[in-house]
Amino acid sequence: MSSTRTTVRTAGVAIRAMLVLTLVLGVGYTLVVTGIGQLLLPSQANGSPLADDKGSALIGQSFTDAEGEALPEYFQSRPSAAGDGYDGAASSGTNLGPENLDLVAAIDERKAAIAEREDVSPSEIPADAVTASGSGLDPHISVAYALLQVPRVAEARGLSDDTVRQIVESRIQGRDLGFLGEERINVAELNLALDEREGE
Repeated sequence: MSSTRTTVRTAGVAIRAMLVLTLVLGVGYTLVVTGIGQLLLPSQANGSPLADDKGSALIGQSFTDAEGEALPEYFQSRPSAAGDGYDGAASSGTNLGPENLDLVAAIDERKAAIAEREDVSPSEIPADAVTASGSGLDPHISVAYALLQVPRVAEARGLSDDTVRQIVESRIQGRDLGFLGEERINVAELNLALDEREGE
């Protein structure tokens, strides 16, 4: 009889402890962390959304037409190996090594297409213009690749090269912590800045 009472009492204590800990850690902690995130870093807590719900600043986008051709008035992102391109559910780089013939052929094909589109020599094209990032979702391009695209974008938008170059330079993001990585430009944010300028 006493062992049954002890078992019931122990089970009751365990159930009450589980309920209290679920409320404190499962509900209370979640609400506190969410509240802190919304107060101190609202944009990051909500996925770093771009203006007018045009996507996230953390995930790259394609700026192409229905046939996959580059839209001349927009800066182009680097290639993506994530699903059909920038698919957040299929984040992945390519598993092909640097000497793989398929990868070498794809890079050569991309170089030729970019050289023709931008009217430059293939040797002037930076590596990030023809290779996908490790995640396939990188929203950034190098400053060199952005500057390479300035004449095309300026002509398509009826702007001077200097005007577009100034917009590009105003969007340069520095190295992380001042020394990690390279300077870069978020393509979607740059294209939005150009659209906003034309809408003024």
